[in-house]
Amino acid sequence: MRVIFMGTPEFAVPVLDALVEAGHDVVAAYSQPPRAGGRRGKALTPSPVQARAEALGIEVRTPLSFRKDPEALPAFEALEADVAVVAAYGLILPQAVLDAPKHGCLNVHGSLLPRWRGAAPVQRAILAGDAETGVGIMQMEAGLDTGPVRLEERTPVDGKTAGDLTAELSAMGARLMVTVLADFDGHPAVAQPEDGVTYAAKIDKAEARLDFSRPAVEVERQIRAFNPAPGAFFEFGGERFRVHAAEIFEGAGAPGVVLDDALTITCAAGAIRPTLVQRAGRGVMTSRELLNGLQIPAGTRL
Repeated sequence: MRVIFMGTPEFAVPVLDALVEAGHDVVAAYSQPPRAGGRRGKALTPSPVQARAEALGIEVRTPLSFRKDPEALPAFEALEADVAVVAAYGLILPQAVLDAPKHGCLNVHGSLLPRWRGAAPVQRAILAGDAETGVGIMQMEAGLDTGPVRLEERTPVDGKTAGDLTAELSAMGARLMVTVLADFDGHPAVAQPEDGVTYAAKIDKAEARLDFSRPAVEVERQIRAFNPAPGAFFEFGGERFRVHAAEIFEGAGAPGVVLDDALTITCAAGAIRPTLVQRAGRGVMTSRELLNGLQIPAGTRL
């Protein structure tokens, strides 16, 4: 099939690879424009999808908007694609774009719709303590992730980090997309249930500050949901400490107080003990390695 691919982050790259490996003719890849790096004067950095598409010899297009750029829509329509495959693209697609390919636009969405429509379904599923999540191949409509689903697959959350789960869902979504494209009629679009709709709001960096006024089980979810980005953290002595992993322990006391010399921290119910931490500008280390070089005595309030 003649396929237009639309995606930006690393999540989308396995989907692009799967389309190429399946023999589809990817006539163009659309992605968010290159972004400036964190340091002043640093060169613009292409998205993971742009970098991969260019390596594969696929034309890359990076319009800022289909609505404001008068040339973007005609150029898209001129590709005469059979289908557009979308995976975490990052731009809202107007109806004219959704209607242009012969079979419309198919989206790889990282949740079990209608639960967690929106920008951050993986993180929100972990934060909410969902037992399972999954990925769906959705026929796109103008609404926010409201379209009917052609195929989905489930997986347990089971203590995974957002990074682990995102990689798993990406590979799963790539496989399901190839399956749907091979047999459209065998995977009819089924309307989403009207009940159970939730919205996965974009992650605010302020949410990554560990909130010890919550039960330990919820604090541990914060750590997994924000690993690898934006990174859950606490502060001590004016310094920010990123927590990559933690265990839940028994403990009682005022929230945020260090209980012992192993960095066990009280929460509203129970306690957590960080197992992997990182100081600014340094590598990831165990809590014991951290405490060998820095005193955070029992009784300290974080």
